[in-house]
Amino acid sequence: MFQLKWLWHNLIGDRARYIIALCLSVIGSSLTIINPYLGQRIVDTFIANDNAMANLTNERGLLIGLCLGMVGFSLLRTGLAYGTTLLYEVASQSMLYRVRIYLYNKIQGQDMSYYDRNRTGDLMTKMTGDLDMVRHTMAWIFKTIIESLTIFVAAVVYFFYIDAELTLWLLILSPPIFIVAFLFAKRVRPMYIDLRERLSQLNTTTQENIAGNRVVKAFAREEFEVEKFTEKNVHYAKANKAAAMVWLDYFPYLETFAQGFNVILMIVGGMLVMDGRLTFGEFSAFSALIWGLSNPMRNIGIIINDIQRFFASLNKIIDIYYSKPGIVNDRNPIEKRRYEGRIAFEHVSFKYDNATVLDDIDFTIEPGETVAIMGATGSGKTSLINLIPRFYDVTAGRVLVDGKDVRGLELGELRANIGVATQDVLLFSDTIDGNIAYGDPEMPEEEVHRFARLAAADAFIRKMPEGYDTIVGERGVGLSGGQKQRIALARALAVKPPILILDDTTSAVDLETEEHIQKSLRELDYSCTKIIIAQRVSTTASADRILILDNGRVIEDGTHAELLAKRGYYYEVFMLQNEGLGRQVTAHGQK
Repeated sequence: MFQLKWLWHNLIGDRARYIIALCLSVIGSSLTIINPYLGQRIVDTFIANDNAMANLTNERGLLIGLCLGMVGFSLLRTGLAYGTTLLYEVASQSMLYRVRIYLYNKIQGQDMSYYDRNRTGDLMTKMTGDLDMVRHTMAWIFKTIIESLTIFVAAVVYFFYIDAELTLWLLILSPPIFIVAFLFAKRVRPMYIDLRERLSQLNTTTQENIAGNRVVKAFAREEFEVEKFTEKNVHYAKANKAAAMVWLDYFPYLETFAQGFNVILMIVGGMLVMDGRLTFGEFSAFSALIWGLSNPMRNIGIIINDIQRFFASLNKIIDIYYSKPGIVNDRNPIEKRRYEGRIAFEHVSFKYDNATVLDDIDFTIEPGETVAIMGATGSGKTSLINLIPRFYDVTAGRVLVDGKDVRGLELGELRANIGVATQDVLLFSDTIDGNIAYGDPEMPEEEVHRFARLAAADAFIRKMPEGYDTIVGERGVGLSGGQKQRIALARALAVKPPILILDDTTSAVDLETEEHIQKSLRELDYSCTKIIIAQRVSTTASADRILILDNGRVIEDGTHAELLAKRGYYYEVFMLQNEGLGRQVTAHGQK
């Protein structure tokens, strides 16, 4: 019932259209008894009647009227069927459009932990195949159920009107058919749930392989990936065949019972005709409408098949529909303000899946200050900066921006004040101009070029076939790692953020280009607090402060010179990167 309430809720705007379609289905299906009735009149009056010849002569107008009536009602049913199908399609497609938009917005509003838990291929399956299964059910399965039920009831009522005894004989087959259908539904339901999961795994494997095709080719792992895909495909095919074979196990019983209606009609109906209790016209009416009993019985298996698929898909959609992010946007200011850029971590701890990532982090960054963060892989650097724009929430302590807990700030406003460029760059399938101006699509072309120059990207962009109008492939295919990083940096700078976070953004550029970028960052024409994650001492040396993380804790905090003097982690990194320059360390620290 909950699923049906969900469907009804999402039919808002098309409820009247859908109800009209249901009513027309009932009316159109009810009209199926008209032609058998008219055929009965023709047989009893003009064929099997003792005065058939006289009736053909004297009541020719009635015969013509009955024949025209059969043609007219056939055309009427055809027209109703066309209009009904159109209404079903319009209503279901409109609902599909609204739900897809809603689900897309819902997914967009989820926090990062949601994407950590859900596979991309699974989300794609929900947004495509599962939604289309719901539309198919609304447009065709429910229509088939209503029409089959209406035809069955109309046929039974008409049969009782003609002869109750023969009708009861025919209905003897109904209980065993329903029992077989119930057993089939009970057995096949979990199989379709498993089938849906295997389809999701297949789509996930496909998506990962396509997204990582360069890595696959770089390691010459095409055969391995083909084998992995084949394995998933085999599992899906087996699950699909198993579900289909279950239907084949029950199909002979349903088909036998459905054909049994004709057998009973021939035996019992024939005896009643011979006894004179049933006219030839009435027997012909039974024969013409017996499909009204047998076809719905045949359709039970197909309907149950699709209904089980429908519920398996709908439950997945509802999972997204009612999912709630842990990080929500509670405030919606009319006008977004620009922050000063003061950041403070007050005894911050952060756990992910019960594993401590950050432990008692406590420091403050003043507006306009440049802070570099270093540390070994897995020390918590990226987790730390993810707490500032609230990609994740702290487990303990507070992260403050301009003296206010980020959990009390409006998310859109907070993130609009933060520019982020990461090492793992994602560029959209758009022009280079469009990628740089992603945060402000109305940005003048001159401004785009200016920020590209600040990121040391203008020179190589102008050498490309169409310059700034060059279309970059998905994820920046066609660009080098350093080029992608510079475009991502230009994109982050283009929104003129008061807080700029760079996560190892210059790791793939040469030292000369890095020096140009560092100079540009120092000479920005707007106030900007910069947090730079880096592994190169050449990047961190000019920072106002340097934080060293180790196992989620700050173990060193100071300037380049101060940390060299401490001869700790930073000193060791400096020595490794400047091997042979040990004698210059002291002098460098005094500068």
